Amino acid sequence: MNTHQSTINTNQGEWAIEAEELVKTFGNHRAVDGVNLKVGAGTIYGVLGPNGAGKTTTISMLATLLRPDEGSARIFGHDVVKESHMVRQLIGLTGQYASVDESLSANENLMIFSRLLGLGRTEAKRKTAELLEEFGLIEAAKRPLKSFSGGMRRRLDLAASLIAQPPLIFLDEPTTGLDPRTRVQMWNTIRQLVRSGSTVLLTTQYLDEADQLADRVAVIDHGRVVAEGTVDHLKASLGTASLHLRIQEPLRIETARQIVEQILRTESSVSAEAGKITAPMANANITADLLIAFRSAGIDLAEMSVQKPTLDEVFLTITGQDASGNTSDTSQESQAVEELQV
Repeated sequence: MNTHQSTINTNQGEWAIEAEELVKTFGNHRAVDGVNLKVGAGTIYGVLGPNGAGKTTTISMLATLLRPDEGSARIFGHDVVKESHMVRQLIGLTGQYASVDESLSANENLMIFSRLLGLGRTEAKRKTAELLEEFGLIEAAKRPLKSFSGGMRRRLDLAASLIAQPPLIFLDEPTTGLDPRTRVQMWNTIRQLVRSGSTVLLTTQYLDEADQLADRVAVIDHGRVVAEGTVDHLKASLGTASLHLRIQEPLRIETARQIVEQILRTESSVSAEAGKITAPMANANITADLLIAFRSAGIDLAEMSVQKPTLDEVFLTITGQDASGNTSDTSQESQAVEELQV
C-alpha cells in the first residue's frame, strides 16, 4: 500500500468504515447478504462467524479486492468503488494465506516490501530489523522461507503487512497457525497499532482473541450480521450467568437436559462431542433445586459449574455452531438473534 497518506482525508473523528447493505453473489450462492457495519476510527472491531459465513468476502469488498453487487461502503468517507485508488492508500490487508516469497529469506522479503512501499534503503533496513526482532525472526532472518514452519511464515506475513502503518488495517484471521506465545505477542502488536493511531478490523475464529481485543463485535452468519455490540453487551444478553454440567452416563443426557429446562424454565444446548449441557441461568440460587431433581431422577453428575457468560456461548447461541463449525442442538437461535441486536 502507498505510504504517502498526508494528502488524503481520513476523517479521524468519524467512521473508519461505513458499509450499507453489502451484497456479493457467486453463481446461486449469496455469500454476503446485506451486511451493515460501522467501525469507529481508532478502535479494534471484531468480526466473528462460522466457516463460510461471509467474513472474508466482506473484507475483500471493503478492501477493494471484490466489487459489491449491491450496497455501498466507504473507508474514511471514500467510496470503495468510485474512489478505490484513494482507499488503497488508506488500508493494509493481511489475508489468511501468506503472500511472502518462499525463495527469499525473511530479511529479503521485508526489505523488498519496504522498498516497494516507498521507504529509503536506510529506513527499510531499520524497519526490517525492527520487525524481525518484534516477531522473533532474527535467528532465522537469513534462511530461505522454504525451511520455515507454517507459524514462522505467518509471522513474517504479518510483519510485512505492518511495514507501512496505514490508518486502517484489515487482519483476516491473523493468528491462525501461531503458537500461544506468538499469538499473545501479536495481540500486543495490534493494541500498539491502535494506540499509535490505526483502526483495526479483525476477523477471527478464536473467541478469546475477540474477547481480549475487540471494542465492538459483529457476528456474521449466512452472509448477514446477526448480532452487533460490545463484548460485554453480547454476554449480558444471555443472562447474568450460565450453567455447565456433564453427567456420568452420557446415554441419559436427554433426560438430564429435560430436567435442566424444566427447572431453569429456559432452553438449553447440548455439545454432543463434549457431553456437556449448557443453559442460561439468571438466578444461581436455583442450583439447589436442580441438584435435588437430579438426585430424584437417579442421575449422577460428573461435573457442574455456574459461570458468567462467555463469548463462546454468545457465538454458539446465535449461530447454532461453535467456532470450529460444530453444530449445536438448540432451538433458540432465532430468539437469540432478536435479543442480541443492539
